[in-house]
Amino acid sequence: MKKILVAAVAISALFAGGAAMAQDDAGHLSYNIAVTSNYVWRGVTQTDNNAALQGGIDYSKGMFYAGAWASNVDFAYGDGNADTELDLYMGLTPSAGNFNFDFGVIGYTYPSSGGDTISELKAAVNHPMGKGTIGAAMYLDTNELEDPYYEVNASYPLSNKWSVSGALGNYELYGYTTKNIGVTYAINDTLGLDLRWADASKQPSTFAATIKASF
Repeated sequence: MKKILVAAVAISALFAGGAAMAQDDAGHLSYNIAVTSNYVWRGVTQTDNNAALQGGIDYSKGMFYAGAWASNVDFAYGDGNADTELDLYMGLTPSAGNFNFDFGVIGYTYPSSGGDTISELKAAVNHPMGKGTIGAAMYLDTNELEDPYYEVNASYPLSNKWSVSGALGNYELYGYTTKNIGVTYAINDTLGLDLRWADASKQPSTFAATIKASF
């Protein structure tokens, strides 16, 4: 947790310096910070069912985007135990009619563990469904180019403050299916609260409450 707090301070410094950049023609810079009761990824806890502090920074210009995101974690990985995750990603978001696409690459690193970086290719699409959206995504390991994770997902606004969303996925590499459903409450234009139940076959169900600020 100490390392992730240091990372959060560093990210905050970047945020302060990047605020001016967000206003010029070079592109748009945004950032987020969150506290969650349980960091759950593809249906499985990454923090041994404990809390996490998370933060990210994103740059976009036209269809192009790139960013970095960090969280504390707690699991065995590489030569030891991972306690910090740092993700780097970039991609393109073209559209065709009412179909919005996302093609990108993601790198997952765990600096304290001595393990290799995991990288994935991402292909996703979403489409309006009434007031909501429906979509699908696939993530493929760049080393093996097989056994992907894929999911279908949907979201729908219940009011101007409340929305419901969920996903159903399958992780071929590890041989399990996953699902999640939750509600999100927009406290204001910056702050949101998400309450989410998730389940992965062969794993206990999880629940997470997350409060997130986006700027």
